[in-house]
Amino acid sequence: MTSQRTPAVAGMPLAILRTEGIVLFAASLAGYFVGLDEPWWIVPLLLFVPDVFMAGYASSSRVGAIVYNLGHAYPLPALLGAWALWADQPLAQGVALVWFAHIGMDRALGYGLKYETDFKDTHLGRIGH
Repeated sequence: MTSQRTPAVAGMPLAILRTEGIVLFAASLAGYFVGLDEPWWIVPLLLFVPDVFMAGYASSSRVGAIVYNLGHAYPLPALLGAWALWADQPLAQGVALVWFAHIGMDRALGYGLKYETDFKDTHLGRIGH
């Protein structure tokens, strides 16, 4: 399947968005290690868990993009983090921070939110190009 041309950010805005990813990654990890008294080994254990949202691609590119984007956008970890703060659940706060770190890491590496055309088509450009 050949993918059609999809809109993507480029130039200086792309560099800014990727830098924002680095900032999100670093700030999330700093919040985890400085603000919480949770074990360090939870970070590497959970860092790649959001990638299970790629499983939607087993169904179709459309379902895959929807499911992947749910796991790689800010609202779900923000809701988890807000609930965790309200409920005084430090472990859940840590999970939310690691989730944010994953999103930041992905953005810094150029893995953006997906279009329905193909897994490699993202808002940050086509992966590998």
